[in-house]
Amino acid sequence: MSGEAVWPIITEVNEARETILKRRSLRDYAVPEHVIERSADLFGERLMPDDAVRRIIGSVRESGDQALIEWNQKLDGTRTDSLLVTPAELETALRELAPDLRRALEFAAERIRSFHRKQPLSSWIDADDGGSLGQLFRPVDSAGVYVPGGSAPLPSSLLMSVIPAQVAGVPEVIVCTPPGSGAGDIHPTILAAAAIAGVEKVFRIGGAQAIAAMAYGTESVPKVATIVGAGNLFVTLAKQQVYGDVGIDGILGPTETMVIADDSADPRLAAADLLAQAEHDELASAILLTPSFDFATDVQAEIHRQLERLARRDIILAAIAKGCGTVITADLDQAFVLANEYAAEHLCLLVEDPWSWIGKVRNAGGVFLGEHSYEVLGDYVAGPSHVMPTGGTARFASPLNVLNFVKITSLIGLDKASAIELSAPAQRLARAESLDAHAAAAELRSRN
Repeated sequence: MSGEAVWPIITEVNEARETILKRRSLRDYAVPEHVIERSADLFGERLMPDDAVRRIIGSVRESGDQALIEWNQKLDGTRTDSLLVTPAELETALRELAPDLRRALEFAAERIRSFHRKQPLSSWIDADDGGSLGQLFRPVDSAGVYVPGGSAPLPSSLLMSVIPAQVAGVPEVIVCTPPGSGAGDIHPTILAAAAIAGVEKVFRIGGAQAIAAMAYGTESVPKVATIVGAGNLFVTLAKQQVYGDVGIDGILGPTETMVIADDSADPRLAAADLLAQAEHDELASAILLTPSFDFATDVQAEIHRQLERLARRDIILAAIAKGCGTVITADLDQAFVLANEYAAEHLCLLVEDPWSWIGKVRNAGGVFLGEHSYEVLGDYVAGPSHVMPTGGTARFASPLNVLNFVKITSLIGLDKASAIELSAPAQRLARAESLDAHAAAAELRSRN
């Protein structure tokens, strides 16, 4: 480092609420000028991203595979007429994978599968003398998984998204992932992960065009019932625009972690956990909450020291400049108040006896208890899906799980006596809503 502190320490909570703890809507982010200029090259006019996405979706709906091939070339520089990865390509990728990496992926896949098989999920019927009421749990007919390309391959994201769908019993699960430049090669590790998970259909399609293809179908890509997986701004906007025609898991933005720590924590480990999150991308958020100023300065020093040897140092520095840092709280209770307000994707408790603080947690995608339950394990091999709610949506949303791929149908099977008994209050409510036909249908049953 140059000696200049890059990791900020904020000592006033109100200042923190107006800076690194302040949530912004996806709609409030300023669009970089180079993104708008790029749209001028593609469309012949300057377009905002949501308008560009709308055009891409429209072209895929109208022209199918041909539009996908053209967008692959325009956006990714990929020249290929083959959108579907062949079974031989999947088998080759798996066969040529380094043995230790294959074992690690297979180990992760088994833990993810084992975890999700434990999720309670069953139909139920409550029968009494008046008939039966209940719920039917049924998997969706098909699911599409988007696996980002970006600056690093993410085979773990494929496993974390595909396996819960398979456990739910979805009969057809497909994957779309961006092709590489030139010949259109997907990173072989992603293909190997698809083979390990048992995915039969992987498509060389990225961006908004991939979301459109899965939402509406093309000659090659089957239309699916729900789409899951994170992506860049254009993928996120595309998911927003197709929602309603197809289900989605949520609006997944940049990744984030929040660490609550006290003096019992090791500042080296806290720093390592924060840096691990900040290296994802320039918009990643990593925030430490602690009542100890001494601990905060120790973590700051460790961040500066560890940062020097990290390959993605420039990305981490950009992330730190945009939304990372430490907030000094009055005590741990205030730290949990701030954490619940922020509703982080990952909440890491590096405190003495972390289990005693669980009752304080209301809003978080995942809670990581103690220094042995560090967030990187959750990213890869712990078991729960690492696809978690971001941007404060943990206030109402959940991590990706089996329920994302299941729909519930209500069962109503009443006998004649119960129908007559329920008719009078039903008629009264119908008339209160000025729905005479409803009231008449109920009255007819009571007369009969």
